[in-house]
Amino acid sequence: MIYLSTGGFSDQPAWMTSEQLAKIGLNCFELSGGQPDEGQFQQLNRLKKTLNFQLHNYFPPPSEPFIFNLASLDPLISSRSFEHVLTSMQWALELDRPTYSFHAGFLLDPQVKELGKNISNRTLFDREKALDNFLEKINRLSEHAHSLGVALLIENNVLSAKNYHNFSGNPFLMATAEESAYIMRETPNNVNLLVDVAHLKVSAQTLNFDPVAFLNICDDWIKAYHLSDNDGTRDSNDPITNESWFWPHMKSGLDYYSLEVYNASPSQLFQQLQLVKNKVDKTNENYR
Repeated sequence: MIYLSTGGFSDQPAWMTSEQLAKIGLNCFELSGGQPDEGQFQQLNRLKKTLNFQLHNYFPPPSEPFIFNLASLDPLISSRSFEHVLTSMQWALELDRPTYSFHAGFLLDPQVKELGKNISNRTLFDREKALDNFLEKINRLSEHAHSLGVALLIENNVLSAKNYHNFSGNPFLMATAEESAYIMRETPNNVNLLVDVAHLKVSAQTLNFDPVAFLNICDDWIKAYHLSDNDGTRDSNDPITNESWFWPHMKSGLDYYSLEVYNASPSQLFQQLQLVKNKVDKTNENYR
């Protein structure tokens, strides 16, 4: 299934974005971010009769914003992040799409306003401790997911050159193939990967590794993709093109491809989704 992320429409609830874009013929939406709304679940439950929904990361957005970080060593943030996943899994189940995808953790707790931007320098968590905490949380969550029949997907992080130099290293988990594969090996079979190809492009340029090698190393666990493009320096959610680097290396036959392009008109998004469909269909034909 090919979804459109609602993440680029931060000024209104995701259900409203979905309902509006359905008027131009779109019917699959990845629910991500947007404004909180007390009636959001009821609205989505009403819309699921004609629309398809996939829950992602910071959804449903809480009325009081917080940092979602399952690797956090701050007990409050760690606990709130864990509870958020439990809520999201339940929503995913009740909205008839029992898959929930979310970001890998960080070695720090940035401020809400810093997310997606350059993060101010501060003392980082010990990487081994944060990684162990992240794995402990994921393994506990996988048990809940198994009992519900929900699949979990973890998204690779993005490391820009500015953040790398600011911290004199990598403050994020799962920006590299080696760490992503390690986490996959240390978690149950109902935990897999969502690869954001735009995140991968930036991290590969920052850390000077081959993004195709990442895809090859992690191939067995890749169950979904986030699709957008950039210039390799930051995650700008630019439109994809026929020449975007990832097309020849993308897996076929998956049921989760999500277009994560921001600052585009509804008609442009419609065209972008058609491009994804054409490319996915062509990939499937090549693998037959």
